[in-house]
Amino acid sequence: MSAFERRPLTGEVEAAHDAYASDAIVLDVSRDFETLPPAVAEDLGLLADSLAPASYPLEWLPDDVPETLAHYASSDFTIGLPNDGTVVWTRQTVPPMVLVKFRARGTPEAFLQFLLAEAFVELSLDVPESFLPFFGERYAALDAAVDSASADVFQVAAALYDAWVGLQTREVFREWDDDYPELYDAWRDAGDRLEGRLTDLPAEVAHGKTSFAAATEYACSAVKHGLDLPAPFAALDTQAYLDHGPAYAVRWAEKTFEQLREDDR
Repeated sequence: MSAFERRPLTGEVEAAHDAYASDAIVLDVSRDFETLPPAVAEDLGLLADSLAPASYPLEWLPDDVPETLAHYASSDFTIGLPNDGTVVWTRQTVPPMVLVKFRARGTPEAFLQFLLAEAFVELSLDVPESFLPFFGERYAALDAAVDSASADVFQVAAALYDAWVGLQTREVFREWDDDYPELYDAWRDAGDRLEGRLTDLPAEVAHGKTSFAAATEYACSAVKHGLDLPAPFAALDTQAYLDHGPAYAVRWAEKTFEQLREDDR
């Protein structure tokens, strides 16, 4: 039995697909995954016109990166990384594909429809497929700036990439109240669910209740909803970050961790 099955689209999410990523194939995946292994990913070749596996220079990576990231950077055909969420997309196939993980069966339908529409918008923006090509050779500088366990660096990098993408997607979502009211409401509802905890994040980090990496992930997920962020995360919700991307993110990490070290003295 195939691991992939075409997912039917209806209503507003079908309209969003046609408007933003009409060539993308949407598939349900019969398994959960963090990184889809080559043996499974290559089955997509049966559904695609062609495959275009991506690989990245290993020189970008510090020696102690998580194994999944090193494997992702290699020439093996892999899709997805931990923290990618329930819906992932790839341009390593022609046409591009949007993959809905098995765990989506427990996701509220309105939110799942929004996640699909979000993937279509991201495909239309031509953003990098993950944080690794976003940071590129600057990933080593981010690793040095965060100065923490490799898994924490991974989490911070993924969050910073999500914030940069979110600065762009939210401008699209804000215009959906007339054309896609149900998707717009789902976007607003997801933001409302995040808002309550944001102001407490600095205190949670200071008192050791939340790791800095986890707080960064939470705050950065709020960027695409246009929520007010506390310091130091508010500096990521700026035109400067949108314009300068990875260079800005690395400098933000350097300044933030310098301040954290001073606060600990």
